[in-house]
Amino acid sequence: MRAKSLVAAVVLSSLALVACGSRAGNTGPTTAASTQAGASNNTASDVGVTPTEIKIGTIAGLSSGFGPDTFSASLYGARAYFKALNAAGGVNGRSVNLAECDDKGSPDGNVSCAHKLVDDQKVFALAGVTAFNYAGAQYINSKGVPDIGGQPVGTEYDQYPHLYSIYGSYYPRNGDRPGYNGTLYAGTEIYRWFKQNLHTNVAGVVYYNVAPSQRYAKSVADGLRKEGYSVVEEQINLGAPNWDSAVLDLKRRGVQIVFDAMDDGGNAQLCNSIESQKLGLQAKVTTPQGWANNIGQVYSASPNCRNTIYSTSGSANYQDTSIPAVAQFQKDLQAAAPDRVAKENLWTLEGYASAQWLTDAIRSCGANVTRTCVEAFMNSGKDYDGHGLLIPTGRNFTKAAQPPAEDKNCLNVARWKDSANGGKGGWESQVKDMNTNCFTVPNLPYPAG
Repeated sequence: MRAKSLVAAVVLSSLALVACGSRAGNTGPTTAASTQAGASNNTASDVGVTPTEIKIGTIAGLSSGFGPDTFSASLYGARAYFKALNAAGGVNGRSVNLAECDDKGSPDGNVSCAHKLVDDQKVFALAGVTAFNYAGAQYINSKGVPDIGGQPVGTEYDQYPHLYSIYGSYYPRNGDRPGYNGTLYAGTEIYRWFKQNLHTNVAGVVYYNVAPSQRYAKSVADGLRKEGYSVVEEQINLGAPNWDSAVLDLKRRGVQIVFDAMDDGGNAQLCNSIESQKLGLQAKVTTPQGWANNIGQVYSASPNCRNTIYSTSGSANYQDTSIPAVAQFQKDLQAAAPDRVAKENLWTLEGYASAQWLTDAIRSCGANVTRTCVEAFMNSGKDYDGHGLLIPTGRNFTKAAQPPAEDKNCLNVARWKDSANGGKGGWESQVKDMNTNCFTVPNLPYPAG
């Protein structure tokens, strides 16, 4: 599960196109009684820590140009976890005070948030961060502020040692170039799963004629070919898109499964064309960010295509309440922000897991909560399972001197079905156990940017 920046690369590339072209334990928070242990010994042990409170910061793009929901899902998840935690007595007798900052999705706004949280609010650590442009990361790192479980939309979590992404990482993270001297790596487990389970062997990759989309599409095509696919690549002119022409070519060449490097708007138009041109697909694969409740709205005009949409991740299906940790997450989100339930996506669950990860690190410190202790927990080399929310395999920060030629990666897969969730539409898990749906796959390089 480590070094998964490729997942986030498509988020950065697709959304940039819009701007430029158009450990295991009990699930849920612990009880008030258990959190009070050691409270009488608490001191003001570090920045942002008092005997009764820990100040945590978070950054989200609540008023970004991409809308209020695109870069805020993790915030709502973190907020729900901390609210439930405080209601249960806090952590080791301390409550969490969450300081939130809206960076407006801009680099200047992000730097401003970094200074506000570190210099003015004097936060102990960060959690639930999702930054379209994490321009303040260098400053946060320079001040030794741990950022735990953030969404790696850019490459900063693969670059700085005090930043710990939700996916884990084996990169050096020494503050120099991201990854290994500017090169990142990703496995091919996604493509192998579809080949083995849907028996697909001809894949289409659709992308825009701009550099970020082209780079991501190339990495997808390389991974598909490594797994034995024939690949049909279709480049869309962002200024004058001809969707029907691309789809007719995919149909002519026998494409069975489609991947993309585009935003929601482009995908909606692609699905409309797939519908009108009667391209019978076995799967239309979206990114983890696309694992969301808004599928019915985004693809409202293309029900057949909509019901072939799959998504993959290293986290639990946020709608699968048969998993106790997911049921607790849904309960806490409903209590904290009932209006967000209809808008939730996988990042909401991962923001919740981010807050939980930081809390577990704080809990390991007992009464003497310090940044050094928290980072020792993060750098222990132990895999983290988010109490059942996350696939633990490889989810740690053990550094490798060089990229492994292959790695064991586990995968969760879900499919959107209009018939799910009592006919309201929803995501149905496609694997029996995400923790055993594992593949030893090659690691393929791709440029950091």
